Amino acid sequence: MTARSLELFLPDDVATTRLGEDLALALKAGDVLLLDGDLGAGKTTLARGLIRALADDPMHEVPSPTFTLVQSYDTPLPVHHFDLYRLSSADELEELGFDEAISSGVALVEWPERAADAMPATSLRVALDHQGDGRRVTISGTGTAFDRVARSLATRAFLVASGWGEARRARFMGDASARAYETVARDGSDPLVLMNSPRLVLGPPVRDGKPYAEIAHTAQSVTAFVGIDRALAAGGVSVPGIVAQDLDRGFLLLEHLGNGAFLDPDGNPIAERYAAAAEVLAMIHGKHFPDHMEAAPAVFHDVPPFDRDALMIEVELLVDWYVPAVTGAPASEALREGYRAAWNSVFDRLADKQYGLVLRDYHSPNIIWRGDRKGHDRLGIIDFQDALIGPVAYDVASLAMDARVTVAEDLEHSTIDAYVAARHAAGNFDEAAFREAYAIMAAQRNSKILGIFVRLDRRDGKPQYLKHLPRIRDYLGRALSHPALAELCDFYRKNRLLEEFDT
Repeated sequence: MTARSLELFLPDDVATTRLGEDLALALKAGDVLLLDGDLGAGKTTLARGLIRALADDPMHEVPSPTFTLVQSYDTPLPVHHFDLYRLSSADELEELGFDEAISSGVALVEWPERAADAMPATSLRVALDHQGDGRRVTISGTGTAFDRVARSLATRAFLVASGWGEARRARFMGDASARAYETVARDGSDPLVLMNSPRLVLGPPVRDGKPYAEIAHTAQSVTAFVGIDRALAAGGVSVPGIVAQDLDRGFLLLEHLGNGAFLDPDGNPIAERYAAAAEVLAMIHGKHFPDHMEAAPAVFHDVPPFDRDALMIEVELLVDWYVPAVTGAPASEALREGYRAAWNSVFDRLADKQYGLVLRDYHSPNIIWRGDRKGHDRLGIIDFQDALIGPVAYDVASLAMDARVTVAEDLEHSTIDAYVAARHAAGNFDEAAFREAYAIMAAQRNSKILGIFVRLDRRDGKPQYLKHLPRIRDYLGRALSHPALAELCDFYRKNRLLEEFDT
């Protein structure tokens, strides 16, 4: 694989420290950075900036490893700083725990030429050279590590173009997608949130020559977020204001809606907040939103429909991933055909149910509680780029059967009741049709999530999602208990689709 490179000019130590921060935001466990340069070229300054960024502490003590040969830091992503200048032989690397260090963290290596043959082929080389009063840095490497660094440097370029070039960056949160979030802060200004959302990689075709993401109508760029954000804001919903945007590169600089947790300090649901969130949904679902939303002058996002193909491709994740995990074998074609037939019969009953803007991920991780505000403004909504036009009951199921927190049946019912009361208060509302649609969409969503969480483990190496499976099975059982889903419930039980498995 051909190595690629990037060159930067760093005018002073401040810029060198900032580069260390930018590198830190790109790193993952297993990455190795080889720091090349003469004495005084800036290697220590760069390493100190990187380590302090990983520690999220600009004053974190970073002693030189010159005499100890390695200095380790128990940061959220562990980092090990090696100085090989005094290394007698490459064999001594094993005694220093080099392989163990990179198995769970990041290694920074000064004087890597002392053990050049022992350095991984995937290492990134960061070469610093004096140039005038500053220094020239060349970053070279191959593969995904280099891609991540290039993306991080592009993030800094976006901040520069937005007037926030000197801002301090820090990891904020990630999610199950390729999106990542950072906080950016500078003296004299409120912090902002940076969304880093590269264009979606669609993947291989899975049906009719189309990839899964296209069939399920997953947002492919930040244009979707911007268009929906602007429409929701115009409709009176508290969503992040957009400070700056680069739709082509996939960067957004957003208002920080705060750190108020929707859950209590122990991670448990609070009934009053779930009721308030249900009332916000009722307000949203009572409005008409266009499906052609402006993201920038002459740039629009067309909100896709939550159509039969999308409903089905999602619900089939259960037989694609969950069933093989339970049985140890792929689902049979007979099971697949019966499953599709059962669900098609259920989906037929959605045709006359309430349709509108479905945010699609309306649950606790995506709701900011702002107790100092009044009314609907108490809830800040932050994740909606995958919104569709479809059965609005889906969002109520997303909230009342929160995938990441256990919602007891009485709280589920009170949350639904709060939504129903708000819809009745706003005007004519068919409650019976809604409750049937709620059961259908709750069963659809939880079937999908069983498949997704197993896929996140088996395909993406994220086993932490498996702990939620017992809760999701319970939610699915609740949804299937609705009289309108009796035949579907019988199919699930006959084919043991709610079976547990050894995680």
